[in-house]
Amino acid sequence: MSSTPDDSPRLWSVSREIDAIDDVLELADAADPIVWSRRGDILVGMGGAAATFRGSRSPEEAAKWWRQVADTAEIDDPVRLPGTGLVAFGALPFDRRSASDAVLTVPRLIVGRRGARTWLTRISAHAGDTTTDIATDTDTDTDTDTAPTPPQPKPYGPHWSATLGPGALTPDGYQEAVRAGLDAIATGDVAKVVLARDLAGTVPAGADLRRLVRALASSYPDTWTYAIDGLIGASPETLVTVSGGTVTARVLAGTAARGADADADTAASVALATSTKDLDEHQFAVQSVLSALRPHTTALVSEEQPFMLKLPNVWHLATDVEGTLGGRASALDLVSALHPTAAVAGTPTSAAIDIIARLEPFDRGRYAGPVGWIDAHGDGEWAIALRCAQFHLAAQSDLAAQSDLAAQSDLAQAPSTIPLTAYAGAGNVAGSHPEADMLETRVKFRPVVDALA
Repeated sequence: MSSTPDDSPRLWSVSREIDAIDDVLELADAADPIVWSRRGDILVGMGGAAATFRGSRSPEEAAKWWRQVADTAEIDDPVRLPGTGLVAFGALPFDRRSASDAVLTVPRLIVGRRGARTWLTRISAHAGDTTTDIATDTDTDTDTDTAPTPPQPKPYGPHWSATLGPGALTPDGYQEAVRAGLDAIATGDVAKVVLARDLAGTVPAGADLRRLVRALASSYPDTWTYAIDGLIGASPETLVTVSGGTVTARVLAGTAARGADADADTAASVALATSTKDLDEHQFAVQSVLSALRPHTTALVSEEQPFMLKLPNVWHLATDVEGTLGGRASALDLVSALHPTAAVAGTPTSAAIDIIARLEPFDRGRYAGPVGWIDAHGDGEWAIALRCAQFHLAAQSDLAAQSDLAAQSDLAQAPSTIPLTAYAGAGNVAGSHPEADMLETRVKFRPVVDALA
């Protein structure tokens, strides 16, 4: 069911605690998984969509649709943990001018784990009936007062590897784009601009995409691992979380590759922590987040100095921000206020986005856009879609349809691959060096490129 802001469905959700499941990820759809995971906590959506918002590039329209859905929903949720009750998973484009849709999807089934507790949520578009819409390959219990039977896990498919190559912007082309960005900084058009490059590739048709999700979650457990509408990645950057009136964000800007040994690693960390260029870049990003959150919060605080965030492949300058929600704003309202931050666009924002559109010969789509989930109370967890690849599943569907037509005319040729695009970027301020920024993107590609291999 696909909806517009003026055509929102009435939903009914029932959440019940269930016995622990060894590998919740095994429940996800192999071809198009819906997953949100960090440090062992996980949400997996399945069973098709009870409702979907798709089409508008505007976070405000998505937020409006969700408010209408949440306001009319009937929710039975005695579990009361983050991620229980009525939940939508979402991915929004970086630029409102993008050809990529914003999407919010409400799965018919959600299995979640938070700490030692596991639950199942069933969602129906028909109040009072949680079986008609969702009992397809599951054997759920129709008595909502008893613990429901969870769906059966699906074994992982065969291992696979991707074929990757240069995208629309080659390493040399990227350095030329950085030089043009530095020219714009020198003339005062912007103080900072974040430029990205892409890799293009394919995976075999029928590839079990859960394997990519599992590889990222295993290698980068402290990041937000996500899979929504073919967008799969592991982001270290929290755009915003809202939980019980508390608002948090984590700002990352300023990056250095990890050292090859302990001494080199320490030297890399110290060099980043004392780099004027990186500290300036980081401060732009922090101020953009604080300015966006102040109208919606009280007691907003941030650390005076960034701390060093250590990931398996990089060091980041990081600053945590926390405040108290000052009104009725939802997580999606705050996403709308925050995005795009200076960490992924630049400063001033509108001028930086225009320069990005001029210098990057591709549409970022949902790369560097908001990705996460929201519940009926407006609470949720949203990251910036970094360290990711977009699988073009619609193209695979189109090929399959063409194959069906060909089969009818004895010209069958089954689709053999699924196209994908991976992205990585670097922030440019006065003092940036094109080659260094290109090498930074190479380091940032590592998580998804290694996992695709």
